[in-house]
Amino acid sequence: MAAVARCSRAPRGLLLPRAGPGISVLAAAPSVLHQHRQVHHAVVPHGRSGRSSVSGIVATVFGATGFLGRYVVNRLGRIGSQVIIPYRCDQYDLMYLRPMGDLGQLLFLEWDCKDKDSIRRAVEHSNVVINLVGKEWETKNFKFEDEFVNIPTSIAQITREAGVETLIHISHLNASMKSPSKYLRTKAVGEKAVREEFPDAIILKPSEMFGREDRFLNHYANMRWFGGVPLISLGKQTVKQPVYVVDVAKAIINAIKDPDAKGKTYALAGPNRYLLYDMVEYIYAICFRTFLPYPLPRPLYHLVARFFEINPFEPWLTRDKVDRFHTTDMTFPDLPGLEDLGIQPTPLEQKAIEVLRRHRRYRWLDAELEEAKPAKTYPM
Repeated sequence: MAAVARCSRAPRGLLLPRAGPGISVLAAAPSVLHQHRQVHHAVVPHGRSGRSSVSGIVATVFGATGFLGRYVVNRLGRIGSQVIIPYRCDQYDLMYLRPMGDLGQLLFLEWDCKDKDSIRRAVEHSNVVINLVGKEWETKNFKFEDEFVNIPTSIAQITREAGVETLIHISHLNASMKSPSKYLRTKAVGEKAVREEFPDAIILKPSEMFGREDRFLNHYANMRWFGGVPLISLGKQTVKQPVYVVDVAKAIINAIKDPDAKGKTYALAGPNRYLLYDMVEYIYAICFRTFLPYPLPRPLYHLVARFFEINPFEPWLTRDKVDRFHTTDMTFPDLPGLEDLGIQPTPLEQKAIEVLRRHRRYRWLDAELEEAKPAKTYPM
């Protein structure tokens, strides 16, 4: 028992959370915690690997309740990390996160993303901060400028002031000031702002991610309810290179562990490129559904999307999403990728069945994957 009370000096940034609003676990030893960010025994890596060990990582994950966030929290929890999860959602949206870590390792903290003191409380005891904040549509309270520029800039600034060692920011592969999509334009501005505030930030640029709860493969599979799949130019002028969400989560964990990753920008994409037409055709082949594509001009597509935008519920389609999904994925041969983080990219054909099986009719539910022809790939 005496060993628990020992402490020793270590690099800045490692500290167990003190007692406070929303953080009350593992804070029972105030006598060994000092303002100079000394390290406590509980955050020194020890134990066998697994959720009951201690990895030494104390990570604040902003946007943990989103699609990518749940995979990142799961990966952190399974290696024995302490994860601080700032949230502004309903308690029911946190339920699936609670089993992802050992008892007391996941700490939930209510926060206000426009209050800098609230952000400071969330990051002041961490040695890693991960920004996953984002949404596919704008609301009356939060525009894309708030989600992708103002909030990330505040997080980067306060993270630097708090002396946190590692900041990971998620951008997008197609982030560009010249993009027709406002989502992608503001992503580019936010990426630049984060780099200015925190020069050693690790910026990851994933392409469109697919996984069980995605809004990419499921989006196109659900289009069957419209009597066909509308595609601009039949999808034959758009090339996509989707990446598996688990690979992106692994990349975040490996970037935390890699001391050479600081200050770098990574382009994360899948191993294969597809014409949008061929990819959607493969989606329907996996689902054993009839594929009925038809060309739809962009202005008319925007008009249809506008009707979804004005409904009072979560918009299934927006004009910006139309532009983003019909943007060809960029290639960055000069930037490091998944392989540089020790990850072998997962092809779409290997994991698509996990996402799309629920879209099959009952008679085809257990049909073998080999019965669907592989998607045609586009030259790299």
